[in-house]
Amino acid sequence: MQNNTDHIRIIQTTEEDLDLVKRLFRQAMDLQGKNGYKVWQEIDPEALLKDIRSRSQFKILQGEEVLCIFSVQHNDPFIWGERDRNDAIYLHRIVVNPAFKGQKQFEKVLDWAKAYVRQHGLRYVRMDTWAENDRIIAYYMSFGFVFLGHYKTSDAPELPLQNRNLHVALLELEVK
Repeated sequence: MQNNTDHIRIIQTTEEDLDLVKRLFRQAMDLQGKNGYKVWQEIDPEALLKDIRSRSQFKILQGEEVLCIFSVQHNDPFIWGERDRNDAIYLHRIVVNPAFKGQKQFEKVLDWAKAYVRQHGLRYVRMDTWAENDRIIAYYMSFGFVFLGHYKTSDAPELPLQNRNLHVALLELEVK
């Protein structure tokens, strides 16, 4: 799915993007760590490649510049359990290029996600984030997300390494 807003394009990443994707993750981890926020301890390159190959990872482009990357899942039973009823998309691994931080990249991701939900007859956009980061939880809630509670992820091999054994906040946005 492609969306053109403010001369941006949202398209799927390709295997040629893998080095860029890994670099953006590393930069985001370094920046968040320096700012005192909890960050992923490692990134699973195989999981990133799986996202690319399954066509579930996207990039926001302005010209040739990559502003942000994010992944989408249509089911997320390992985190959402019985709430996962084929009525939502799940946003994961949203990483903003530090050169474009502060330029409302999440708003672009969310606009795309809401349009996707509407086009596919779904009801929700769901996501999880660090339970310990009240600031990011409040940020997502400012977009209309509702905080549903906390959850501790398992160490299931089906989860990417960076998503195992985490204490996360569950957030949901009903799209009308």
